[in-house]
Amino acid sequence: MEALIELCDLIAQNPSQFSDKLSWICDKCPPPEYLSAGSPRVSRSQLNAVIAVARFLSKCSDSADLRPKSVVIEFLRSIPYSFTQSFWPHPFSADFVASFFIDFLGYVSKAAQSSPDFAEEVAGFSGEVVLSAIFEQNSGIARAFLVALSQNFLPISSSDGNKLVTCLIEQFAAPIVVPVPNTSGNSDNSSQSSPTSGNHQSQTNFNGSPASNVSCSSSGAASKAAGAGDDATASTASSRGSGMTNGGSHIWRSNADQLAQNLGLNDGGLGGGSSGQQVTSFEEESVEFLERQEIAFKVIAHVLEKVHVDPALLEQARLIGKKQIQSMSAFLKIRKRDWHEQGSSLKARINTKLSVYKAAVSLKIKSLSALDSDSRSVKRLVYEAVAILIDAAEACLLSGWRKLRSCEELFGSLLLGVAQIAIARGGQPLRILLIRLKPIVLNVCAQPDTWSSNQGTMFESVTKASCQIIESCWTKERAPVDTYIMGLATSIRERNDYGEQDNQEKLAVPFVQLNVIRLFAELSVAVNKSELVDVILPLFIESLEEGDASTPSLLRLRLLDAVSRMASLGFEKSYRETVVLMTRSYLNKLSSVGSAESKTEAPEATTERVETLPAGFLHIATGLTTDRLRSDYRHRLLSLCSDVGLAAESKSGRSGADFLGPLLPAVAAVCSDFDPTSNVEPSVLKLFRNLWFYVALFGLAPPIQKTQVTTKSVSSTLNSVGSTGTLALQAVNGPYMWNMEWCSAVNRIAQGTPPLVVSSVKWLEDELELNALHNPGSRQGSGNEKAALAQRAALSAALGGRVDVTSMTTISGVKATYLLAVAFLEIIRFSSNGGILNGGTAMSAARSAFTCVFEYLKTPNLMPAVFQCLTAIVHRAFETALSWMEDRVSEIGHEAEDRDSILTMHTCFLIKSLSQREDHIRDIAENLLTQLRDRFPQVLWDTSCLDSLLFSFHDDPSSAVINDPAWTSTVRSLYQRIVREWIIKSLSNAPCTSQGLLQDKLCKANNWQRAQPTIDVVLLLSEIRIGTGKSDNWSTQTGNIPAVLAAAAASSGANLKVSESFNLEVISSGKCNQAAATVKCNHAGEIAGMRRLYNSIGGFQSSTTPSGFGLGAGLQRIISGAFPQQPQAEDDSFNGMLLNKFVRLLQQFVNIAEKGGEVVRSEFRETCSQATVLLLSNLSSGSKSNVEGFSQLLRLLCWCPAYISTHDAMETGVFIWTWLVSAAPQLGALVLSELVDAWLWTIDTKRGLFASEARYCGPAAKLRPHLAPGEPESQPTIDLVEQIIAHRLWLGFLIDRFEAVRHQSVEQLLLLGRMLQGTTKLPWNFSHHPAATGTFFTLMLLGLKYCSCQFQGNLQKFQIGLQLLEDRIYRAALGWFAYEPEWYDTNYTNFTQCEAQSVSLFVHYLSNVKGDAVQFGSKANGQENGNPLTDGNDLYHPVWGQMENYAVGREKRRQLLLMLCQHEADRLEVWAQPTNTKESSSRPKISSDKWIEHTRTAFAVDPRIALSVASRFPTNTFVKTEVTQLVQAHIVDVRNIPEALPYFITPKAVDDNSVLLQQLPHWAPCSITQALEFLTPAYKGHPRVMAYVLRVLESYPPDRVTFFMPQLVQTLRHDEGRLVEGYLLRAAQRSDIFAHILIWHLQGETVPEAGKDPNNGKNGSFLELLPAVRQRIVDGFSPKALDIFTREFDFFDKVTSISGVLYPLPKEERRAGIRRELEKIELDGDDLYLPTATNKLVTGIIVDSGIPLQSAAKVPIMITFNVVDRDGDRNDIKPQGCIFKVGDDCRQDVLALQVISLLRDIFEAIGLNLYLFPYGVLPTGPERGIIEVVPNSRSRSQMGETTDGGLFEIFQQDYGPVGSASFEAARQNFIISSAGYAVASLLLQPKDRHNGNLLFDNVGRLVHIDFGFILETSPGGNMRFESAHFKLSHEMTQLLDPSGVMKSDTWNQFLRLCVKGYLAARRHMEGIITTVALMLDSGLPCFSRGDPIGNLRKRFHPEMSEREAANFMTHVCKDAYNKWTTAGYDLIQYLQQGIEK
Repeated sequence: MEALIELCDLIAQNPSQFSDKLSWICDKCPPPEYLSAGSPRVSRSQLNAVIAVARFLSKCSDSADLRPKSVVIEFLRSIPYSFTQSFWPHPFSADFVASFFIDFLGYVSKAAQSSPDFAEEVAGFSGEVVLSAIFEQNSGIARAFLVALSQNFLPISSSDGNKLVTCLIEQFAAPIVVPVPNTSGNSDNSSQSSPTSGNHQSQTNFNGSPASNVSCSSSGAASKAAGAGDDATASTASSRGSGMTNGGSHIWRSNADQLAQNLGLNDGGLGGGSSGQQVTSFEEESVEFLERQEIAFKVIAHVLEKVHVDPALLEQARLIGKKQIQSMSAFLKIRKRDWHEQGSSLKARINTKLSVYKAAVSLKIKSLSALDSDSRSVKRLVYEAVAILIDAAEACLLSGWRKLRSCEELFGSLLLGVAQIAIARGGQPLRILLIRLKPIVLNVCAQPDTWSSNQGTMFESVTKASCQIIESCWTKERAPVDTYIMGLATSIRERNDYGEQDNQEKLAVPFVQLNVIRLFAELSVAVNKSELVDVILPLFIESLEEGDASTPSLLRLRLLDAVSRMASLGFEKSYRETVVLMTRSYLNKLSSVGSAESKTEAPEATTERVETLPAGFLHIATGLTTDRLRSDYRHRLLSLCSDVGLAAESKSGRSGADFLGPLLPAVAAVCSDFDPTSNVEPSVLKLFRNLWFYVALFGLAPPIQKTQVTTKSVSSTLNSVGSTGTLALQAVNGPYMWNMEWCSAVNRIAQGTPPLVVSSVKWLEDELELNALHNPGSRQGSGNEKAALAQRAALSAALGGRVDVTSMTTISGVKATYLLAVAFLEIIRFSSNGGILNGGTAMSAARSAFTCVFEYLKTPNLMPAVFQCLTAIVHRAFETALSWMEDRVSEIGHEAEDRDSILTMHTCFLIKSLSQREDHIRDIAENLLTQLRDRFPQVLWDTSCLDSLLFSFHDDPSSAVINDPAWTSTVRSLYQRIVREWIIKSLSNAPCTSQGLLQDKLCKANNWQRAQPTIDVVLLLSEIRIGTGKSDNWSTQTGNIPAVLAAAAASSGANLKVSESFNLEVISSGKCNQAAATVKCNHAGEIAGMRRLYNSIGGFQSSTTPSGFGLGAGLQRIISGAFPQQPQAEDDSFNGMLLNKFVRLLQQFVNIAEKGGEVVRSEFRETCSQATVLLLSNLSSGSKSNVEGFSQLLRLLCWCPAYISTHDAMETGVFIWTWLVSAAPQLGALVLSELVDAWLWTIDTKRGLFASEARYCGPAAKLRPHLAPGEPESQPTIDLVEQIIAHRLWLGFLIDRFEAVRHQSVEQLLLLGRMLQGTTKLPWNFSHHPAATGTFFTLMLLGLKYCSCQFQGNLQKFQIGLQLLEDRIYRAALGWFAYEPEWYDTNYTNFTQCEAQSVSLFVHYLSNVKGDAVQFGSKANGQENGNPLTDGNDLYHPVWGQMENYAVGREKRRQLLLMLCQHEADRLEVWAQPTNTKESSSRPKISSDKWIEHTRTAFAVDPRIALSVASRFPTNTFVKTEVTQLVQAHIVDVRNIPEALPYFITPKAVDDNSVLLQQLPHWAPCSITQALEFLTPAYKGHPRVMAYVLRVLESYPPDRVTFFMPQLVQTLRHDEGRLVEGYLLRAAQRSDIFAHILIWHLQGETVPEAGKDPNNGKNGSFLELLPAVRQRIVDGFSPKALDIFTREFDFFDKVTSISGVLYPLPKEERRAGIRRELEKIELDGDDLYLPTATNKLVTGIIVDSGIPLQSAAKVPIMITFNVVDRDGDRNDIKPQGCIFKVGDDCRQDVLALQVISLLRDIFEAIGLNLYLFPYGVLPTGPERGIIEVVPNSRSRSQMGETTDGGLFEIFQQDYGPVGSASFEAARQNFIISSAGYAVASLLLQPKDRHNGNLLFDNVGRLVHIDFGFILETSPGGNMRFESAHFKLSHEMTQLLDPSGVMKSDTWNQFLRLCVKGYLAARRHMEGIITTVALMLDSGLPCFSRGDPIGNLRKRFHPEMSEREAANFMTHVCKDAYNKWTTAGYDLIQYLQQGIEK
């Protein structure tokens, strides 16, 4: 329900915006047709919706939407149906029903009051609803409705009002019980004339059914009879007051009753005979009937108020009220014991009856108010009403039930009602009232307990009635009012006539006097008229000076209190008379202290001095409002304090504090608005000095020394100095001895005290030593010296020991006391409220208490000791200020704002003090400013402080007045140095925020420069540079974090490219920020110009303001609070128009990004900048319009970069966010709140850093399933790296904000904590893309920095939460290492260097938290109250699970994380600087035990981390052994980790048939290469292993497995169980292409040549198996598959057979023969494809393309086909040449190209720009095959046939001169391709690398072909003449290294690419080796000698670290550089084969 109510209130604020929500609530209400259907039942939710709609109407009754009104009206109509329980939901108690009706009718009534149309509509039927409730006599629900109606009445028509009143009178009018007095029978006539005189008749009528019609004639007759009786009653009532004096009664025995009898207010009471009858009559009325009667009276009164009713009915109502009131007196006089009922039932009856009477009073008053005429009869009725109401009030006052709350309320209603009537009529009724009111007032005042809560209510009633009468009648009816006041006043002046009687009797009268005094005081304050005060005050003063109150007594105390309250009203005459009287009285009391008379004084004398007079002084101080009177009163009070101090000093003991202390609260109050920095008159300054002198002397100041300072003992006589010295020491060190109210007063006085500066200390010696003569002790010889010694000791203690007592020997006692007073004052200024002086609301530097402290230092010619003490006072005051602010670091809200304002205020003052002329002041200011900046770094980014720093010297008027070049130069140099240090420090910690502020100041400086040509701010800022210069020593600063530096580059506004934003070079803050400031100024000018143009032409037709996103309240609060002044309002329509424009444009950018479009950077930046200017200009104007629209704009500015998620957008975002928080710091929390929400949104939507889906995990996703386990994923369309970089920029800004607010804003810190909490919550959503490494660890660094705040004051209370967050951060950081280490390369310059540095910084920070961790662990173990996260030795941790010892485990995990991060940092450092041959800083050697501990800790956290440790350290046997044991011991827990397979599937495990192999059926699939490894002979075809392998292969699509077809065919050699064959057959049925490739490979297995024996019998059986397998595949084809197979194979068999036809032909005829044969071949179908590229469909043969090639064997031919992409555009036809070989075994080329293809995939997966072209090769039969032609290429030898130059010259010939774009592009292509083939060549060792086997395509890329000699084979009988690992001939080095000495940038680039390629290949060493090893038994020549697999593994160098491997590859490249064997082999080939070299 609460949420629905809040939603309703929100809708009411903006109905048009939330119309859909309003409709939703209306839909939840019960439908009208359902309510009118009969016997409806509503649900609780429907009732809640009805209440919500009614509430909405009450707040927004003029809504255009008619549905809410319709819903409410229909429900009102259906209320009669609700009087049955079945209507309400079950269970729905009576209390809930009553509450519902009260709320509902309250809302409807309020809505009707504000909407006449709605009221009219409700009035049309409300009467029927109310009448139906009245007729439902027995329904509790109907009664609850009527009760609610009596409180909140509905509009009603006149006709319905008449009916309702008639019905209520008929049913609910009470029987009138009027007692029969002994003296008169008039009441009998009155009683008989009542229309409801018979009780039984009334009861019967009530209980029976209501009359169906009401006779108006009978009513009229009844009213006439009643009127006749009324006349008789009136005469009786008018004389009733005088007829109450005789007789007495035993009922009343209280003092009030006795006093009433004395005053003649009692009547004769009741006789015993009639009392019982009346009790019986009253008891016959049931409580239920009384409750109904109360309701009836209230409803009738409401009707009379709402509408005009029939006069007869009005008369009946009046008579009913009259008779009820007349019967009240008799009821109230019945004694409690006369009732038959007792206890709670009687109390309930009495309360109910009194409530009826109260309702009757209201009815009576409303009936009289309805009489408009002034006729004689009406006047008579008024007189009568006044009389009976006063009678009733007297009865209440004298009743035995007067202490009941209901009786008090009845009394109040009677008095206020009669006052209302008398005031309205005036004249005689008023006089009658005042005559009758006086004895009532005196009676009330005569009550002894008037000051208690019971009778206090009656006193408040008479006071309120008297105030109303006096206020209303003071001018027009002054005479009776004066008579009334003077009549009451006589009770004060009358002396006690019973003075000779005993004391008991003497105490009876003063109650009247005391309470009348109180009444007059409250009347004076309430009426607030000087004339009234002038009437009353002289009476009081006369009594105080000459009357009974001239001596101490309670009466005097009350009079003093009253006169002080009157004086506080500020009427000058009364004020002056009172203050003089009170001052004289106070001094008189002081003079009498210690005298003989004082010992016999009454206790009231002490009370007067200690309480009454001080309280009176305080009353006046707080009440005075005019400046003139407050100034006068301040002077009088301070003078009084001086007089008191002077007089008290002559007294012995502690009288000084006793007399001065009570005055301090008043002094504090009157000084609360005194500005101590204003020009203070010397006399006032003297009085302040005297006051503080006595405060120090009497020890009244609060203690200023928190810790006891040990001081040297100066004299053994110090203890005997006396009370003064003891008090001084006690005051310094505490504890406080006096009233704590005095302590608080001293604190407040300090805020308004001017500095106690004296022109000469000699004045003190003259005047204050004269004062000291009043001390008798001073006349003694050593008295003064002893006192001086004590004061010096106290002063030294107050200064915290900064000045030793022995250094003060030249300071006299008076001086010491003065300095002690100064110390007290200046320290208390800061300890009380942080150092704010009085003087306005603005927190300017002038209000800093340092303005007073520094004044002392300006006094000339000070003694050294005095100057030393004053300097120490300054430092002590500064320490106090620091302590005060540090104690409040955890505050939030307004308290935090106040604390920050005070800090800013002090900082600004210290900055301004740097321009003081005195050198020592400048030095102290600089020292304090440095300390303040170091303790509170947030001042670095405070815009006010920066303003003061940059502009205060030039704003200082003294700099313009004083023409002193030397001083100007000195101060200017000082400012420049401070500014430079300040900005460098701020830039090193939060460069974004700092640059935003600098840009703002540059804008200001540019504008100001026109007025101040000498300003050097721009020049100064342009000289300051940020970055990571070594001289700055910023290695540990935030500005060194790459993400922060990138964000700083963005915030500088520079138009940087992505590559430049990661540049770690020094960035000039001056040039960039000047440009940014210019841009901001330009945009501000654009908006301002548009506004001026708009206003000048009268505006356009603008649309409505856009709706907001819920930030309205926050922005509204900021606008209201931040700009108290009211600037000129801006044009709202202009703002609305631009708001619509910018919101629409920003939403368009978001839509473009969501559709995959490109957002134009310049347009987005310009729109955001202009929108920001509009937002800031509106904020600075203080306009409160369009708040919702600007809130939406602010949210879009924060969210759009997150939506777009590109580097450019985020760069703009950082620029805009920095602009916002710098130009409007009050927006900081709102901006950060939106950014945190947007950050968490990116987690939910899995963007950028949080793209945790498998396809976003980088290289692993692209290498699936060949080299990495997992299903192949479709590649994402978005650029994930771009999003990660955007996240990095964003994160840099957040870290910057953290540094800027970490010591300041708890709210913003908690927002960042929310972000980190959401980021690290389970399950983690982090992307595992290697490009996210730096960003991830930067985020973890922010997390650890944030958690370090648990030791910081402002977050100490969140220590447990921060500790848990720290654990989550550790867990997330360790989770990063649950995956195999990967590389990644981008095109962004320095990106990899930033990655490495980011991790290094995290390592650096992590290694430095060791001490904190130990300290924290020890603290946790020693906590007394226990820590749920750390205490105990065996508990379950929410992050780590079950653990034994938290502290030990935490340290182990930290060390593990540190080790892993160090390794990762080293890896990334190698990747960033691959050619740096220097070894990184040596890491400490890890012992074997430590390795085992690391492994176990990792496995306990996550087994995958342990496997990653093993992967990172592959040669570490300790780790491998431990991981093996852990995996095998926890085999079930790691079944989902494919990487764990090698740790239990081993040849030994297969030999032993290990039970661990039983887990394989449940194991997660591994990669294909991993699975194929288990098919090698070493695993002996174990059934469980084979089953697992086949399950893995089956889990992947056959098309993915096709790549490893040669290896699969080879596994058939060992397929004893024919399991592999079965898989191949099944896969062949699933994929036609798989079947075709398999068949070609089966056909391609070489058949032994004739005359040669097979290798062995096993090989023979393998060869025999192949045709059978082929046939079984063909037999398994479906007809369609068989048709495709036949056409595909026939077509290419025909093409291949052309070679055999050409062999007999002469060479010159072969080309024509090819054409003839090709013309014979027809293309059968459109689904034929190239066997070497299954994705290319053949559309035709280019018959002229056939070319015969040279070969030693058969005649190979090259034919070009027209092909199209299978999945592409069928009209996009491209040529593709293929070579058909016959007589050559192509299988070795297939293997080499497989490895090259894997390398290409690896390079592409990690983003490494290396080029490899694994052209397609497929063996189609024995020594037959098809080879793809590398398109657009020619061999190096062919190139040499056309030119005599080398490659360098050929490139210039083909691509242009050196340096041209085309040449450099070709050179780049050559570099990347040469580096790629260098890595491939190192691994494959291809030989025969003559220029015929090197191709160059048309863009300069190198391609190697013909891999007939690889691995261990080489030409010339394996002579291995080519000793270089790859070919890098001289002509190639000319292109790669123009310098010729391996120093050029291109050579270094080539070297880096080679090293990176080699490192990337090493990562997948096992997959590559497995691919080659499976072909070991194939009979390929490359396996014919040596140990090819072992040597291949050696070339990977797994034993090397990454740096060692990089150095090895560097050495390989340098070794191949122009090696002589390479040139020699080219020469041999040229000589032997004629191949151009």
